[in-house]
Amino acid sequence: MIRVLLAEDQALLRGALAALLGMESDIEVVAAAADGESAWRELQRLKPDVLLTDIEMPGLTGLELAQRIQRHALPVQVVVITTFARAGFLRRALDAGVRGYLLKDAPAEQLAEALRQVQRGGRAIDPQLALEAWGEADPLSDRERQALRLAGEGLSAGEIAQRLNLSHGTVRNYLSEAIGKLGVGNRIEAYRLARQKGWL
Repeated sequence: MIRVLLAEDQALLRGALAALLGMESDIEVVAAAADGESAWRELQRLKPDVLLTDIEMPGLTGLELAQRIQRHALPVQVVVITTFARAGFLRRALDAGVRGYLLKDAPAEQLAEALRQVQRGGRAIDPQLALEAWGEADPLSDRERQALRLAGEGLSAGEIAQRLNLSHGTVRNYLSEAIGKLGVGNRIEAYRLARQKGWL
């Protein structure tokens, strides 16, 4: 039996995925979390075989969750299911040890098969995305990415500094580094371009 923890912030989709996987005789959804932090707590409590997670979630994204799992060397396989068909996201997911990366418009039976494949030690990656993923490398550091994401949400450098426990000057340095690396004029353009490339 493959024990799955589901992390998805949209309640309707979370329920649909749980119901869909519940129809499989060899898959059991042990819990469903609405955000990354509660998924992290459930992971430690339930120790599932597989985490099936969205990328965009409040608090802790699916990719940050995968990175945390990797850092703590938890024995759980991670499968991402997302609407983001962007090579940058896939590259970051693979770097974080993700074993499966599927798009939400994939056929339902593909999801269950992907979970089985990952549980057997294999990978399950959307083939078209896999081809694109080796194009352009992500130039941003993790800190630049965090600062840029918060800037894109409308926070000032001072507010970002508070949120990340950094000095105001350090945040300004991260933002100007990101702007320079992306070759744009300001932090909003940098945010837009980085999102478009799948680097945020």
